[in-house]
Amino acid sequence: MNGPSTTPSGTLARVVGVPGAVLMGLGSILGTGIFVSIGIAAGVAGPGVVLAVILAAIVATLNGLSSAQLAAAHPVSGGTYAYGYRYLNPRLGFTAGWMFLWAKSASAATAALGFSGYVLSASGVHGTLPRVALALGLLAVLTTVVAGGIRRSNAANAVIVSVTLAGLSAFVLIGFPGMFERGLAPFQPLLDPMTGGMRGLLHGTALMFVAYTGYGRIATLGEEIREPSQNIPRAIITTLVVTMVVYAVVTAVAVSTAGAEGLTSATDAETAPLVVVARLLPVPGVSWVVGIAAVTAMAGVLLNLLLGLSRVAFAMGRQGDLPRSVGHVAGPEKSPVRAVLLVATIIAVLASSGSVVTTWSFSAFTVLVYYALTNLAALRLPEPDRRYPRWTALSGLVCCLGLAFFVDATIWAAGLTLIALGLVWHEVAQRRMPRSGNQSN
Repeated sequence: MNGPSTTPSGTLARVVGVPGAVLMGLGSILGTGIFVSIGIAAGVAGPGVVLAVILAAIVATLNGLSSAQLAAAHPVSGGTYAYGYRYLNPRLGFTAGWMFLWAKSASAATAALGFSGYVLSASGVHGTLPRVALALGLLAVLTTVVAGGIRRSNAANAVIVSVTLAGLSAFVLIGFPGMFERGLAPFQPLLDPMTGGMRGLLHGTALMFVAYTGYGRIATLGEEIREPSQNIPRAIITTLVVTMVVYAVVTAVAVSTAGAEGLTSATDAETAPLVVVARLLPVPGVSWVVGIAAVTAMAGVLLNLLLGLSRVAFAMGRQGDLPRSVGHVAGPEKSPVRAVLLVATIIAVLASSGSVVTTWSFSAFTVLVYYALTNLAALRLPEPDRRYPRWTALSGLVCCLGLAFFVDATIWAAGLTLIALGLVWHEVAQRRMPRSGNQSN
């Protein structure tokens, strides 16, 4: 039997199939990235944002292949945190988990604030205090959902993804015919010197890469997916293919309709670029459809980040890099409730700042470091466990390390400082806590 009563203490139940895993990935990707970050990336890449979307997709594919084979070979919760312990060393494993927690907590706070920004904009309410209050309210509701277990989270996520895809489909179907009338003029020059040329393109690629990394939620749920060696690679690759198509088409329609400058201005003014662009389309009311999709998408991102972050915190608690009480599961659903509450608290603190601009750039650097370690771990896979050529992991490693330092210098300097502080904490934790070695076995 596979019921909760026979699941060993300290482990999670395998209840997720390929469709559920793909929905988790889509729920994480089709959110802040598509509804906000394309406007941010357009500000640094200009019309080249369309090319940045494609380049980011290529880098994400390389990383996705590394994540897929690692998750299939070592299907436990924790993602690259677990792979780092298994195939690299404890310091690099800890660094991966540390970067993931901070990067994705910042992304989760951005999603919560983005949700409240869209809702309050439609309601005509402005101000930092209402935005923060609504963000914290959404966080409290979704924390309750996630703490209730993975089955309930999957059901809520399926509804959110369906609404999001419906809104994006309406945006593309209505906006696509206008692209033929305008031709290539809105996309020229592709590498605009006014927005930094090639450097701006690579900066935009780094920002857009973050938008794709929701597929990592599939790997961090590795201990809860049925037949992981087969289903995890299928789910990751399927998720990436679908999102690449959606991102490329939506970005092309947005740039063609409003231009890169219009897309950037819409992001700066209302933090709702697709809604602003949708108001320019010939069909009345489509902006409301897109707005509803954006609101549900932000909720979906927050839901999935709570899931992924809590599983990494759970793994770190089980290993001893966080207090061991965090690595506890409870109830018939075997849910890591304490880990969920911990990450919700971190997100709440970050969301209380009310700022969404710096957090996205900070996420770009820390996520790129995280996936550099993913590719490094994939290079250490034994040959029997290797599913893809070594050059895929090596290319992913080079791309991640290179792109990480195209973000603003203050951002990557802060990220390096955070890594150093984390390693100091890791040394202290090693001396104060007995090690169980769960992740290294």
